[in-house]
Amino acid sequence: MSTVDALLIIFAMTLITYATRAGGIFLVGFVPMSARVEAFLRYLAGSVLVAIVVPATVRGGAAAYVAVAVAVVGTLVLRKALPAIALGILAAALWRTYMG
Repeated sequence: MSTVDALLIIFAMTLITYATRAGGIFLVGFVPMSARVEAFLRYLAGSVLVAIVVPATVRGGAAAYVAVAVAVVGTLVLRKALPAIALGILAAALWRTYMG
Protein backbone atom coordinates (compact mmCIF):
# COMPACT_ATOMS: atom_id res chain seq x y z
CA MET A 1 0.00 0.00 0.00
CA SER A 2 1.37 3.40 -0.94
CA THR A 3 1.40 6.49 1.22
CA VAL A 4 -1.25 8.10 -0.98
CA ASP A 5 -3.54 5.07 -0.53
CA ALA A 6 -3.07 5.20 3.24
CA LEU A 7 -3.85 8.93 3.32
CA LEU A 8 -6.96 8.41 1.19
CA ILE A 9 -8.17 5.68 3.54
CA ILE A 10 -7.57 7.91 6.58
CA PHE A 11 -9.39 10.78 4.86
CA ALA A 12 -12.35 8.52 3.99
CA MET A 13 -12.52 7.21 7.56
CA THR A 14 -12.46 10.80 8.82
CA LEU A 15 -15.36 11.76 6.58
CA ILE A 16 -17.38 8.71 7.60
CA THR A 17 -16.75 9.36 11.30
CA TYR A 18 -17.74 13.00 10.96
CA ALA A 19 -20.87 12.12 8.95
CA THR A 20 -21.88 9.56 11.57
CA ARG A 21 -21.49 12.00 14.44
CA ALA A 22 -23.07 14.94 12.65
CA GLY A 23 -25.89 12.73 11.43
CA GLY A 24 -26.55 11.51 14.95
CA ILE A 25 -26.69 15.06 16.28
CA PHE A 26 -29.01 16.03 13.43
CA LEU A 27 -31.34 13.07 14.03
CA VAL A 28 -31.49 13.62 17.80
CA GLY A 29 -32.89 17.06 17.03
CA PHE A 30 -36.10 15.33 15.89
CA VAL A 31 -36.47 13.22 19.06
CA PRO A 32 -38.61 14.65 21.85
CA MET A 33 -36.26 15.15 24.81
CA SER A 34 -37.80 13.29 27.72
CA ALA A 35 -35.96 12.52 30.95
CA ARG A 36 -35.51 8.95 29.77
CA VAL A 37 -33.96 9.97 26.42
CA GLU A 38 -31.71 12.48 28.16
CA ALA A 39 -30.47 9.82 30.60
CA PHE A 40 -29.88 7.41 27.69
CA LEU A 41 -27.78 9.98 25.84
CA ARG A 42 -25.86 10.95 28.97
CA TYR A 43 -24.71 7.39 29.64
CA LEU A 44 -24.30 6.26 26.03
CA ALA A 45 -20.64 7.29 25.72
CA GLY A 46 -19.69 5.44 28.89
CA SER A 47 -21.43 2.26 27.79
CA VAL A 48 -19.72 2.38 24.40
CA LEU A 49 -16.37 2.86 26.11
CA VAL A 50 -17.00 -0.14 28.35
CA ALA A 51 -18.05 -2.23 25.34
CA ILE A 52 -14.71 -1.44 23.71
CA VAL A 53 -12.51 -1.72 26.80
CA VAL A 54 -13.75 -5.00 28.30
CA PRO A 55 -12.98 -7.29 25.32
CA ALA A 56 -9.63 -5.57 24.77
CA THR A 57 -8.80 -6.03 28.46
CA VAL A 58 -9.65 -9.73 28.42
CA ARG A 59 -7.40 -10.29 25.39
CA GLY A 60 -4.70 -7.82 26.43
CA GLY A 61 -3.11 -9.64 29.33
CA ALA A 62 -1.40 -8.08 32.32
CA ALA A 63 -0.65 -4.74 30.65
CA ALA A 64 -4.33 -4.26 29.86
CA TYR A 65 -5.35 -5.06 33.43
CA VAL A 66 -2.80 -2.56 34.74
CA ALA A 67 -4.04 0.07 32.27
CA VAL A 68 -7.67 -0.38 33.30
CA ALA A 69 -6.83 -0.32 37.00
CA VAL A 70 -4.79 2.87 36.61
CA ALA A 71 -7.52 4.47 34.51
CA VAL A 72 -10.22 3.60 37.06
CA VAL A 73 -8.16 4.96 39.96
CA GLY A 74 -7.27 8.01 37.86
CA THR A 75 -10.93 8.66 37.14
CA LEU A 76 -11.81 8.42 40.83
CA VAL A 77 -8.99 10.77 41.82
CA LEU A 78 -9.05 13.26 38.94
CA ARG A 79 -12.79 13.14 38.20
CA LYS A 80 -11.95 13.51 34.49
CA ALA A 81 -11.99 10.65 32.01
CA LEU A 82 -9.53 11.85 29.38
CA PRO A 83 -6.51 12.37 31.67
CA ALA A 84 -7.34 9.07 33.41
CA ILE A 85 -7.39 7.24 30.07
CA ALA A 86 -4.07 8.85 29.17
CA LEU A 87 -2.61 7.61 32.47
CA GLY A 88 -3.92 4.12 31.70
CA ILE A 89 -2.27 4.16 28.27
CA LEU A 90 0.99 5.35 29.82
CA ALA A 91 0.78 2.62 32.48
CA ALA A 92 0.29 -0.06 29.80
CA ALA A 93 3.22 1.28 27.78
CA LEU A 94 5.47 1.32 30.85
CA TRP A 95 4.33 -2.17 31.86
CA ARG A 96 5.10 -3.56 28.42
CA THR A 97 8.45 -1.77 28.32
CA TYR A 98 9.70 -2.87 31.72
CA MET A 99 7.79 -6.06 32.47
CA GLY A 100 7.72 -7.61 29.03
